[in-house]
Amino acid sequence: MENKMFCFQCQETAGCTGCTKFGVCGKSPDLARMQDLLIYTTKGLSEVTTRLRSEGKLINHEVNHLITINLFTTITNANFDDAIFYERVKMTLSTKEELLAKLNNKENLSEAALWNASSNAEMDVKVGVLAKLKNAVLGSGESVSIDSILDEKSTKVGVLATKDEDVRSLRELIIYGLKGMSAYMKHANALGYDDEAINAFMQSTLAKTLDDNLTIDELIALTLETGKVGVDGMALLDSANTGTYGNPEITKVNIGVRNNPGILVSGHDLKDLELLLKQTEGTGVDVYTHSEMLPAHYYPAFKKYTHFAGNYGNAWWKQKEEFESFNGPILMTTNCIVPPKDSYKDRIYTTGAAGFVGVKHIKGESEDNKDFSAIIEQAKKCQAPTEIETGEIIGGFAHNQVFALADQVVDAVKTGAIKKFFVMAGCDGRAKSRNYYTDFAKALPKDTVILTAGCAKYKYNKLPLGDINGIPRVLDAGQCNDSYSLALIALKLKEVFELQDINELPIAFNIAWYEQKAVIVLLSLLYLGVKNIHLGPTLPAFLSPNVAKVLVENFGIGGISTVEDDIKMFLE
Repeated sequence: MENKMFCFQCQETAGCTGCTKFGVCGKSPDLARMQDLLIYTTKGLSEVTTRLRSEGKLINHEVNHLITINLFTTITNANFDDAIFYERVKMTLSTKEELLAKLNNKENLSEAALWNASSNAEMDVKVGVLAKLKNAVLGSGESVSIDSILDEKSTKVGVLATKDEDVRSLRELIIYGLKGMSAYMKHANALGYDDEAINAFMQSTLAKTLDDNLTIDELIALTLETGKVGVDGMALLDSANTGTYGNPEITKVNIGVRNNPGILVSGHDLKDLELLLKQTEGTGVDVYTHSEMLPAHYYPAFKKYTHFAGNYGNAWWKQKEEFESFNGPILMTTNCIVPPKDSYKDRIYTTGAAGFVGVKHIKGESEDNKDFSAIIEQAKKCQAPTEIETGEIIGGFAHNQVFALADQVVDAVKTGAIKKFFVMAGCDGRAKSRNYYTDFAKALPKDTVILTAGCAKYKYNKLPLGDINGIPRVLDAGQCNDSYSLALIALKLKEVFELQDINELPIAFNIAWYEQKAVIVLLSLLYLGVKNIHLGPTLPAFLSPNVAKVLVENFGIGGISTVEDDIKMFLE
């Protein structure tokens, strides 16, 4: 039976091979195909911007940010609104047409770069189905239906358009790394930080995924280079966050509730949270974080808001029950959105790159002109959140804070109080197999410390694991975007202990992955020379056997087995 779609970019992909009928995430075949088309047109635009740069022409930040957001909207669970993708494809084709007019040398451009929208390009949108993409032409004036554009006999845009399995695997590994990098760049851009070198690399690399002349060795080298620039992207975002909100510090976060009505903020965008906190001051409405927004409590700048109440709930995948019990409106600033239940769908708002059909979207591309009055007024009419737990969780162990504790940490290692660190960063998810990470944390010897970032922490950050000489056994550095801190901590320990190789440290990497931000973290760690990283609960479906073999033989990449066997293996 012919595939209705094909997507294997996340860990939950069907059968660990690929979603072919409907996305496990909730993505429809029509939406999947529109996302494929957006990525294809973005590659074409990137080829043009790369060629313009080679001619010494400047690319303005609007074009750079368009490409960044295009990538970001296709990250797993970020945007489910067909209409948004129609508009983004239109905008991408129109922008490319303008830039093509400035290009002196148009020879040897790919089909994706030349494929253009005429000046009256128009897309009709119908709920739930793809209608027509009018006046999208391949050099002729005829109208072409979206189906024929996506048909393998005409323009090839999807993952399976690359026939060679190994080339496809490496191309997708690179593209997913770039998608993860786009998240760093988008959040940095929102705070006024940018880097032309990173933009140029992202675009030139996208263009190279269209080049059939690249060898396997060249694609492997490009994969590692993506990891190198990934480190630069993480560093940029770290500078943006700490330069704007201060360095995270050790903080106890309340996980109970107050008696006021509240707004729940999920996702990763700190700028959106800041704007909402400012606009809710004095309104009688409290603001709570959910999932990946928890680390916002660690930043000094947010502590001045007395109505910043605490964290509600757990990782993204539990939102159907937790959004129900929260009672008030929810603001989704980025991924991860689970298709909402009708019972609370009227209380969900999206903003930025996030979107869902039938959900209210708060616009404001400049980041400073967003009006949250609608969500605030709705919140005032809602009941206070229903309490689902009580207590506190502790976090704020980003690199600056850990460096401040360096003497204490080094002493604990030298005296044997701390025998080993386990980096358990990454993502959480719905699969029962992820309970492995809870069991793993519980079974670790009491002389070990967990370093974490990302929503993977919700598998163990509420466990009573205790401390070692006052050092908590779970050190939370922040969001998945903050994994840079874990790399800096490892490099600092290498320096302190005067080691030649980062792999000589008493650090093991047992990482849970889910989506594309985890991919760029992995590539960045590989670039930094980290070996013997174990990924779970399954290895990525987009790794072909040969590409997986390269990663195993050169970097010691492995999977997971049982808690008992893995702990024995790591401690040896």
